Amino acid sequence: MTVVTRFAPSPTGFLHIGGARTALFNWLFARRHGGEMKLRIEDTDRKRSTQPAIDAILAGLTWLGLDWDGDAVFQFSRMARHAEVAEEMLARGHAYKCYATAEDLAEMRAAAEAKGERFRYDGMWRDRDPAEAPAGVKPAIRLKAPRTGETVIEDKVQGRVTVANAELDDMVLLRADGTPTYMLAVVVDDHDMGVTHVIRGDDHLNNAFRQAQVFAAMGWDLPVFAHIPLIHGADGAKLSKRHGALGVEAYREMGFLPEAIRNYLLRLGWSHGDLELVSTEEAIRLFDLDGVNRAPARFDMTKLESVNAHYMREAAPEALADAAAERLEAALGRALDPVERDRIVRGMPSLQARAKTLADLAEAARIYLVGGVETRSPKAEKLLADTEAQAALGAATAALQAIPADGWTEAAVEAGLRAAAEAEGLKLGKIAQPLRAALTGSDASPSLFEVAAILGREEALARTEAARS
Repeated sequence: MTVVTRFAPSPTGFLHIGGARTALFNWLFARRHGGEMKLRIEDTDRKRSTQPAIDAILAGLTWLGLDWDGDAVFQFSRMARHAEVAEEMLARGHAYKCYATAEDLAEMRAAAEAKGERFRYDGMWRDRDPAEAPAGVKPAIRLKAPRTGETVIEDKVQGRVTVANAELDDMVLLRADGTPTYMLAVVVDDHDMGVTHVIRGDDHLNNAFRQAQVFAAMGWDLPVFAHIPLIHGADGAKLSKRHGALGVEAYREMGFLPEAIRNYLLRLGWSHGDLELVSTEEAIRLFDLDGVNRAPARFDMTKLESVNAHYMREAAPEALADAAAERLEAALGRALDPVERDRIVRGMPSLQARAKTLADLAEAARIYLVGGVETRSPKAEKLLADTEAQAALGAATAALQAIPADGWTEAAVEAGLRAAAEAEGLKLGKIAQPLRAALTGSDASPSLFEVAAILGREEALARTEAARS
């Protein structure tokens, strides 16, 4: 048997972080077993489904590196097939025409509420002769669900789950206007797409019982179900925007790497011993449904940043330099010139070791822009306002001026500053900190000697002069 999974988002909004995790689990399971992951866009809600949402889903999956097999299937385009199956169930005696009016259903609902019971359709047309149908009323088609016994789901995550059939009513398969319901469309599409494993959020667990009855009525093989607990915020509450329930594109904009997002989402509800940092290749080798936890996972932005920082350190400097340059150009509204690009490339190994995100990296790379320091941090401003710091900056400037252009290297800068500090009877930090503020506009940066060497003699001296009062 070839394993076939599917990711089936509704295009009513962005690809949120929970949906991305569902897609990842489906993708990993399929790749682990040499199978396929299909993509189905469940766009039957025509009022809320939008093209921008479809575009966001496709772009989000592509950015995350979660490729799907074959063309994306759009559920709305398959309405005729869904209706065909409803008619087939009717012909087999597993469904019936229901002529209940809106008033009939309202009365049933009111009666249930009066008894303090949950509303369920009472099957008023289940065994009646269609000849008794009221004139002018178009029928819906309802499932003739079993009324005794149980429906059982052997779930790979939740375990064995049962519901008494008496708790399930005869659900609508095809509405009176001829449109299929979600419950029918999902089953037909899963069957026709050859889906063997349905891996989705546990908010769909109740749907599985009704869907299982449709599979049974059609004599189709039931796929393996695996219902994954939802993601909560760090405080245990339902995940919301304040916890980080944003679209995948928002994390991309914030500067997270796709490989870091994949690693973090993998560990958000799945475990393999104490393993925390997992490459994609290793995740494909290890992932299985047995490792999915039953308890809700908790989203932790601090943990995500930590994972991203790891992947930032491991990334190729050239790729990060390109990413930082792209962000800087967008922020500046201009292209970087060759000197700036060269400086960023040379400084990247040290910059990436300190950054948590690409946004951090681009901001840190501003120190290598041509034209001096744009702004200084409050701490840098306070430091440069100090009389002793200004005196130390003067000594540092003199030491730098003594280095010839053809001898301007990191080692020469370090030797010159150390000699100046010793001559002034100061610790190196007393000279280094005001010089750092002058060169970078901050009180923290990569190695000061490296920064000065990359900036070059002319730029470094221009910045020290500009910072002297």
